[in-house]
Amino acid sequence: MNMNRLSRRAPIRRLAVLLSGALIGLAASPATAQTSDRPLTLVVPFPPGGSTDIVARIVQPKLAERLGRPVVVENRPGAASQIATQHVARAAPDGNTVLVSFDNHALNPVAKSKLPYDTFKDFVGVSLLVRFALVLGAHPTVPGATLRQFLDRARTEPANRYNYASTGVGSLNHLIPENLQRLAGVDLLHVPYGGGGPAVQAVLGNTSQMTFLSHAALRGQIQAARIKPLAVTGSRRLPELPDVPTVAESGFPGFEAYSWIGIFVPAATPGATVQKLGADFQAVLADGEVRSKLGAGSFEVVGSTGEQLDRHLRTEHDRWAKFVKDSGLKLDD
Repeated sequence: MNMNRLSRRAPIRRLAVLLSGALIGLAASPATAQTSDRPLTLVVPFPPGGSTDIVARIVQPKLAERLGRPVVVENRPGAASQIATQHVARAAPDGNTVLVSFDNHALNPVAKSKLPYDTFKDFVGVSLLVRFALVLGAHPTVPGATLRQFLDRARTEPANRYNYASTGVGSLNHLIPENLQRLAGVDLLHVPYGGGGPAVQAVLGNTSQMTFLSHAALRGQIQAARIKPLAVTGSRRLPELPDVPTVAESGFPGFEAYSWIGIFVPAATPGATVQKLGADFQAVLADGEVRSKLGAGSFEVVGSTGEQLDRHLRTEHDRWAKFVKDSGLKLDD
């Protein structure tokens, strides 16, 4: 064999190996992009101050510490969470842009006949972070110290029509009072706002007389006696509000409803990336400091798998779709 010919071929072989490695690296990059040094963006569909924003900012520092790279909270409010949700649906499926969503994600398909995305086809669940009962917070001038007392007064004073603030048409804090007023035989006026923060401000100014929000969103105003709590929607009283009865205790046996917050990514995100993200969020939720802060806001830590979140999404959608259909409630579409 001609040794000179072999020596001439060696550089060609080395070049082929280098090119092959580069091509393999390019092919693998979409699946491994989540481990890059790029910031991880937590897209929140509401303004600062609401439950979703609060949870995102509690999780943010520990998540950045675990990942070893920046984690950014980006508020994209508007259109009952559609703006932020569409943004994430169109984002690169590399695990670097995630949606921090809550019950609107399940309820928008009920409330809207047309959405700029498909809730069930364009997203995949990463982890159900928390669930939480809602607190009915009212302006101090609203009659009654409990939900039952208020409803009794509202029923006998139909001319004094009270209104309630929600985070948007078809949101859970819209559907819960719609359900209650039908059960109680009262007439309340719905006024939608762009998020929990604006809803709180509306109650503080008595523009709206009440709202159903998380204890975390109302806690400071309750402590300052600027908002009074009338009821909670969970199956038991909140430890932080031991004197506030549940809706079930207020004359509606069996009533129970929870809001929730979960992480979603574009459906095309590689499975390995989704699992890695899920493990990261679950590890952060297991951190004692994070659990303490969430508990102080009456958030119940869940930390589910992505598959469990997807099933929960479908269950919540079907439950409230049935309520809307059976009640004949007319939404904006």
